[in-house]
Amino acid sequence: MNTLSQQLERIVLAQCEDTDTPRSLTVAMLVRAREYGQLFSLKVDPQHYDSSESFLKDNQVTEFLRKLQLDVPGIDRKAVAVQAFWGSEQQCCLANARLHRYQENGPFEGPSDLRISDFFSLCRKIIDDILGPLPQGLDLRHGPGATFDDRGRLTTVPDKMSSRPTITPDARDLLPLWSQTAWARALVSESPTSSDPKNVRGNRFTTVPKDATKDRGICIEPSINVSFQLAIGRLLKSRLKRFGMDLTHAQDLHRSLAREASRTGGAATIDLSNASDTVSTSLVKLLLPPRWFDLLSSLRSTHTLIGGKWVKLEKFSSMGNGYTFELETLIFSALAYACALESGFTESPGKGIHVYGDDIIVPAGLAETVLACLRFVGFTPNPRKTFVRGPFRESCGGDYFNGTPVRAHYLKEDPYEPQHFIALANGIRRLAFGESENHSLWRLYRRSWLKCLDALPSRIRGLRGPVSTGDLTIHDDRWTCRETEDGWGLVRGYLPVFKKLSWDHWKPEIVLASALYGLPSDGVSPRDNVSGYRIKWVSVFDRPPSASISSLTS
Repeated sequence: MNTLSQQLERIVLAQCEDTDTPRSLTVAMLVRAREYGQLFSLKVDPQHYDSSESFLKDNQVTEFLRKLQLDVPGIDRKAVAVQAFWGSEQQCCLANARLHRYQENGPFEGPSDLRISDFFSLCRKIIDDILGPLPQGLDLRHGPGATFDDRGRLTTVPDKMSSRPTITPDARDLLPLWSQTAWARALVSESPTSSDPKNVRGNRFTTVPKDATKDRGICIEPSINVSFQLAIGRLLKSRLKRFGMDLTHAQDLHRSLAREASRTGGAATIDLSNASDTVSTSLVKLLLPPRWFDLLSSLRSTHTLIGGKWVKLEKFSSMGNGYTFELETLIFSALAYACALESGFTESPGKGIHVYGDDIIVPAGLAETVLACLRFVGFTPNPRKTFVRGPFRESCGGDYFNGTPVRAHYLKEDPYEPQHFIALANGIRRLAFGESENHSLWRLYRRSWLKCLDALPSRIRGLRGPVSTGDLTIHDDRWTCRETEDGWGLVRGYLPVFKKLSWDHWKPEIVLASALYGLPSDGVSPRDNVSGYRIKWVSVFDRPPSASISSLTS
């Protein structure tokens, strides 16, 4: 797609006209001229605004289309991702060289090196306390995505258990654990010739959409490796929770803390560029206890297949490795906590220091020390998403200006079907009303909301309901509820029809193994499992959207 659809262009221009600021005029001119490259180069700096409303207005018109997958002349999104891969490798190479001497306890060049070495010793002690002993066993599970040899549509759990598994040479020492799984037993029983895992040197590089200017690079791991990696990730998550860091509920907490910090200025929010791809091998070896480093190292990919060639990695793990997120959280928490202890702060992980992946929140007075530490060990703070002072903070998808939510609504695809326009209309309405009953912004976005509804057939345009129904209905204050005999409140909504693959596609031992892994008995859901949409009844109780799809007949 290289231009906006007429309907979407009308929606964008309505927002720009009603916003009526110099920035919205610029955006409107660029959209009309189809100068998308210039549009996506625009930035909004919250430090240049004196109120939440003025910032939100310009932020929305600037960011609305940024994640749309447009083919912009002069921009090769995949090439940008490949370039970022090599840039991250170079960054890790420099970090490896800088940190190597601290692994070997010298040679040190002066007192500052000794102080740095003592700091890393403190970090190791913190991480050792968090991790504790090695596990006695690991509970292997399959992830939802592809593996090194399992691609395209053949990535369901039974598909992955039916194909010949892949593994790196260093991970073969753990094969006795894998051989005890239902997966291995099913494969030996049904496909003896495919039961011996295939050796591969590492993972393979690919890209997924990120925004209009770049793709995101990820690395697809061998199937046995990633099953072990995911088990390690779950284990790290449980050990972090024992130490006061509950990753299950961390996103809501981070948003709440960012909101409060935007009011008081008491905390800083820190974000890193390409954090997953810049965790250097030397840093992990320096900070983790040897027993844990050896375990994680045996499961990582030491090489990546990119551009048809195998490349030995400077990074320890990448996005796609099943434990990268939890490892990031562990390392950043330890570094921030050690900085706090060295600087005389009393905050600790879960109490004043909060980390979720590379989303980091620390006391404002500690921020510069933490940022300097992160730079030294090889990371790059993202200046566009790091906020130490001023009225703005952001973390885990929450953007706040003096306590007011100001996150833009991002459009990720040009809407062309009713469900797309329903979701877009609801996103615009959420933007206008925020988290309060203040309707002051509705006048800016009501016309673009109505233009979303204009794109819907009349029978779908009337499917109104409360926010609790998710994007199954159009959110509105005017909706009619029908009550059933057992007290359920219902409205009509536009619901997806899911398709499932029958278990007849797979051999009996694979079906049994899948059942042991907890898959439902009524079939397997492929990744693209929506076959269509239909109008049906939806419950209006305040539940998550996934729980509000009623099975009642229409």
